[in-house]
Amino acid sequence: MPVPIRPPRAAALAVLLLAALTACAPPGARASGAPKLAPDAPLPTTVPEGTKLIVGDPATKVALQLSGEIDDFSFAIEWANLSGGPQTSEAFRADALDVGAVAEIPAIHATWTGLPVKIVASRFRKDPLNHPTYELGVAPGVHVKTLADLRGKKIAYSPGQAQGALVLKVLKHAGLTKDDVTLVELPSTGDVYPNALASKQVDVAPIGGVNIKRYVTKFGRDGATIIRHGLRDDPAHLYVRTSTLEDPAKAAAIREYVAAWARASRWTYEHPKEWIAGYYVKDQGLSEADGQYLVGLAGEPDVPADWSEAIARHQESIDILAKETGNPRIEAEDLYDLRYETVGADALEGGTR
Repeated sequence: MPVPIRPPRAAALAVLLLAALTACAPPGARASGAPKLAPDAPLPTTVPEGTKLIVGDPATKVALQLSGEIDDFSFAIEWANLSGGPQTSEAFRADALDVGAVAEIPAIHATWTGLPVKIVASRFRKDPLNHPTYELGVAPGVHVKTLADLRGKKIAYSPGQAQGALVLKVLKHAGLTKDDVTLVELPSTGDVYPNALASKQVDVAPIGGVNIKRYVTKFGRDGATIIRHGLRDDPAHLYVRTSTLEDPAKAAAIREYVAAWARASRWTYEHPKEWIAGYYVKDQGLSEADGQYLVGLAGEPDVPADWSEAIARHQESIDILAKETGNPRIEAEDLYDLRYETVGADALEGGTR
């Protein structure tokens, strides 16, 4: 029997999101009152007056504030403090969000749970193997020096999120399957994974961001270690509901937002001091040292004008997940709206505004 993908978590989360977002939910009718935009129709380039997008992309909001571009949009933006696939999909279902910022897995799971979505922007990291998003944390006293050592270990696993898919990819890369390990289902938010490692609830967990540095600093004296997995784990996407793109006004506004998103990505790389002070320190409450570490970890962004390789890698992820979960295989290309393919790259060349 296929293993079902969980529907959006439930009641408590739904109530909180609805309470926070319903007040700014877009009307059911198309904002422009115009006929539906066909999926193969050219993207409109003019945003009608009165158009509004609700965007869940907190980091880009801060980048646009710091760069001074946040007031340059030709439409209104309502910012939603949301991140991650589960929250974003829940907000989509509540008709309370237009654009979400995620990695590669949420679009797959949204499709499997009956929520049609499209990716409209893609960003990666140059030299991704030397700038991984996640590394494998190893619990104190556990012997894992190579990926082959994962056999028989308890590994933290979060279905529906990038970390969960990464675990399955790592196992395949090591010549193992999920039957060769014990997958321990845990949410990947906050300090859950580092704490699970420190308490030996799990032997191995993919940890990212500042937790990579903090985990070894805090628990290294007890024998905690980290190893690299050697795989690409760098996708960053903007995605929307397919129905949102039927509104020509919102489709045009999304095009404008994608261009600004790409410029914001470049701005953060070219202005590390301002980004560290304004985002990591002031907005996220991290130390300057942590901010410097994260800037170095991320490296230079890559916004390609051709999504062919990205789609091929996305297909590999889909195939692994479909096999392991029993869900149907879907075509990665169907998750992308190719009308937006060059928008981000053109913006970096000054061709889109």
